[in-house]
Amino acid sequence: MPSPAVCMRGIVKSFSGVRVLDQVDFEVRGGEIHALVGGNGAGKSTLMKILEGVYSLDEGTVEVEGRPVQFRSSRDARGAGIAMIFQEFSLIPTLTVAQNVFLTREATGRIGLIDDREAERRTRELFGTMGLDVDPRRSLDQLPTTYRQLTEIAKALSQDARVLIMDEPTSSLARTETVQLFALMQRLKSQGISIVYISHRMEEIFEVADRITVLRDGRTVLTEDLANLTMQKVIDGIIGRKVEQTLEYRDRHLDSNAEVVLEVRGLVSGSKLRGVDLVLRKGEIVGLAGLMGSGRSELVRAIFGIDRVEAGEIHVRGRPISTAGPRGAVAAGIALIPEDRREQGLVVDHTIRENLLMPLLGRLSRFGLVDDGEGKRVTDSFIERLSIKARSINQPVRMLSGGNQQKVVIAKWLATEPQILIMDEPTAGVDIGTKGEIVVMIRQFADAGNAVIFISSELPELLAVSDRVLVMRDGRVERELTRGEIHAEEDLHHAVQGVN
Repeated sequence: MPSPAVCMRGIVKSFSGVRVLDQVDFEVRGGEIHALVGGNGAGKSTLMKILEGVYSLDEGTVEVEGRPVQFRSSRDARGAGIAMIFQEFSLIPTLTVAQNVFLTREATGRIGLIDDREAERRTRELFGTMGLDVDPRRSLDQLPTTYRQLTEIAKALSQDARVLIMDEPTSSLARTETVQLFALMQRLKSQGISIVYISHRMEEIFEVADRITVLRDGRTVLTEDLANLTMQKVIDGIIGRKVEQTLEYRDRHLDSNAEVVLEVRGLVSGSKLRGVDLVLRKGEIVGLAGLMGSGRSELVRAIFGIDRVEAGEIHVRGRPISTAGPRGAVAAGIALIPEDRREQGLVVDHTIRENLLMPLLGRLSRFGLVDDGEGKRVTDSFIERLSIKARSINQPVRMLSGGNQQKVVIAKWLATEPQILIMDEPTAGVDIGTKGEIVVMIRQFADAGNAVIFISSELPELLAVSDRVLVMRDGRVERELTRGEIHAEEDLHHAVQGVN
């Protein structure tokens, strides 16, 4: 059995008197892909930030290749061969691949000037060892998202990293790009490099990992070889109880003659939408499927008034609405849960209360003053309704786990009492328990006579909630499938890929 590359024992960490890690044990063998999983707030990120030198531990020990270490900074961790690749990339898109790989460590010539050619040569060699052919002279913003992930990995390897921590590495990748990343991970593993793989996507974990460790409420629940585990056992470990399979479709017996609440006719916007038609009926959940760049997000952004509509019409309950901005969409009863919660859905340094009440300020204000009592009542009610885990309504949103941040975004827009809810990748980066809660919420919202447009790159989720699925390609709706026409996930996968 390979010796441990990293061994963490009895790790304890508290913030503001709240213990978030309690006697956690975690070990990574040399040349192993070890999945670290758990619900939002389970302690995964905190544990890895201790290993990466961002946080100091309160109690416990850390050993790297058998040697005790005490990291006081990320630089200390990098010096010991530990590198973390974050979900939010730490790259500069306008620089070349080579310039990003050697950012702050630029190669210089004899007189001290930056030598871009040397950086390009070394970058080409790095990608060669990874089994990839990437042009180091290309500007990063001209390349697909997957190349940003690959550049992050090359950057870590350029610093002699022997342990890579990957935090939700596939969250922005299409399936074909994920397959490419997994192939690279296997090559790195064969070179003796250890990978800690953090993800909420169970199917991918069972596809790529050698071992799995589950954290729950800041404690180690189990560590086991993949061969000895079932997906259900891992899910039960994450949540702490046997869970109902909410990610399964339930026939909702819709009225095909129900009122049309949203109609889009010939919508054109920018270079991504080329004349889209869409009909949404009362009580219906319509899924949008498609590859990255198919126009899914651009369609809902145009409907909500974020992107300029160049041609076409949007009608809500038979009446045209203004497409000049989100104000008209909100007034018509439309709400949008955006794709990127941190950049588009929240002001992360503001409190839960401030974020949740932001769209309601006009309704809660009189003579320029906000009714604090009513604001507290609204905030408290949605914290309870969506089971948001927080110390108080005045806690900064950045201190919440990803799943609880997403719940704040959803609560913020549900508080506007919309009749049409548009959700763009609402379960990205949230745990299996929170996914189930979001699915239940969507069904309840639609059952109450409202309507939903649901975008997800995870086909099982689309199948779990959608009554119809519209498949988009090249800025158009290419196919419409009723739920009865989709007998298995493979059917939808073929439709998205354009396979008949």
